[in-house]
Order: sequence, then structure tokens, then C-alpha cells
Amino acid sequence: MNKSFTNMQTLESNKKSNLEPQVDENSGNLPDFTTDAYKDAYSRINAIVIEGEQEAYDNYISIASLLPKDSEELTKLAKMELKHKRGFIACGKNLSVEADMVFAKEFFSKLHGNFQTALENENLTTCLLIQAILIEAFAISAYHVYIRVADPFAKKITQGVVNDEYLHLNYGEKWLKENLHTCKNELIAANKANLPLIKKMLDQVADDAAILSMDKEELMEEFMIAYQDALLEMGLDNREIARMAMAAIV
Repeated sequence: MNKSFTNMQTLESNKKSNLEPQVDENSGNLPDFTTDAYKDAYSRINAIVIEGEQEAYDNYISIASLLPKDSEELTKLAKMELKHKRGFIACGKNLSVEADMVFAKEFFSKLHGNFQTALENENLTTCLLIQAILIEAFAISAYHVYIRVADPFAKKITQGVVNDEYLHLNYGEKWLKENLHTCKNELIAANKANLPLIKKMLDQVADDAAILSMDKEELMEEFMIAYQDALLEMGLDNREIARMAMAAIV
């Protein structure tokens, strides 16, 4: 069993100490950004982050339709995602890589479908869990790992992006914490349906990530720390968090 899933002990909140962007001082560990293998892998990884930011924009605009009183704030968060998308498009151009957007759309298809179903049914808790918690925690952890091995141009772009992503994660945490007494059952059900997809998505791109010097075990470990920390911030206790985290073992 993957060691990232066997240790479900939830730690106290440690976002700032564990998830702030860090620069790897050992430049000797950086990959060769000019090889065909790197560029081929990057075409898919870059497409994923571009599509992910577009999905995030669309999702926050959709969530605003369910939370009209927060429409202004959600629209601001959504616009940040378009800025991130433009930054990641520039990263691909900097390496003369064309993003494989067909792959990226398929990559997000199951989460996208689950979000759209929840939106149609006005299941706000599910929408927020998918976008503002699961996807944001995954993005933060992946960007955190990538920054250490990114080319200088992409490193600067990604550092700016990851700082913004905390605002999105914090929005989801705050709303779910304030409404936990009424939304816990839906939260647990949504977690069971969607958390396993994150692991499957990571498995799907593990080989490409490895070529970019991003270790699959480290990526999943960082994600589980970020995700469990978010659940803790919402007010769930350690036993509840451990049970929810177990949904990742499939």
C-alpha cells in the first residue's frame, strides 16, 4: 500500500511552514529543459495547468450563481484563475512547447462531470469541495513541488500563482466551516465520490511528472497534507478526517 495513504494521522495546521513556495538551492538536480522527452512530457503537464485554471474560472463563476451574495468575491477569485492561465500559456511558449489541450480536457473530464451534476442539482457543498478544496489543494501541492525543479521563467510565474491559490482554498474552508452543521453529510458523500479521482489523475501523469523531476510519492504526500489540513480548518475532528482520507485508498 502506498505509504502516502497508510499514515492518516492528521497534524495541526501547518500550511505556512509546509506549503509555502520554496526554491531548490541545488540547481544540479534540475532536469534538462531542452530535451525532446522533457518537452513532450511538458506538453501534457502544461496543458493540465492551463485547463485547470480555465476550469477553475468556469467553476467559480458557476458557484457565484448559487451564492449571489458572494458574487463579487467569487468573480474576483475567478478572474485570478484567468490571469494564472495566461501565465502558464507563457510558460509553454517560453520552452517552445505546444500544450496538449485534448489530453487535458479528458484528464479533467470526470471531475468536470461531477461538478456539473452537482451544479445542476444545486449541491453547493459538493461544488465547493470539488473546486475550492480538492482542486485547490491539489494545485497548491503540485505547484509547490514543481517550483523546486522548474525552469527560471516558470518558477517565477508559479510562485505568484501559488500565493493566489491560498485565497481560493481559504474561501472554501471558511464557507464550509460556517455551514458544517448542515452540510457535513453531503461533504462526506462528495469526498467519497471525488477524492479517489485525484489519485487516479495523479497516477495518469506520474510518468510525465517524473520526467519533470516531480516524484509521485511526494506529490501525493503534499496533497494529503494540504487536504487534511483544509478539513481540519473546517472543523472536522481527527477521526472524521482519517475516515475521509481513507477514501483515497482504492
